[in-house]
Amino acid sequence: MRDMLGLMKQAQAMQEKIQAMQAEMERLEVEGQSGGGMVRVTLSAKGQLRNVVIDDQLLKPEEKQILEDLIVTAHEDARKKAERLMEEKMQGMTAGLALPAGMKLPF
Repeated sequence: MRDMLGLMKQAQAMQEKIQAMQAEMERLEVEGQSGGGMVRVTLSAKGQLRNVVIDDQLLKPEEKQILEDLIVTAHEDARKKAERLMEEKMQGMTAGLALPAGMKLPF
């Protein structure tokens, strides 16, 4: 029974840490880029698009398709960075926590 009480306390502490981490992820930003930096997008670590910067050279009608592709690529680059950041934060948070085999956080 003591082990169960200890596990419940650990779970509650973990829940508080996860809530704090989620708030931090809203504040942290990552930048993705494509076209050698001609297109840059900024996302929150949770994936919310915050900003798009496009080099003036790409603002030509004949470059429309290239620009669209570069925006998608830059967004994907930023999204991957945000995922890696989230994974790093979760690994640091769960280090040393005695979770049952196969159990992952967040639940």
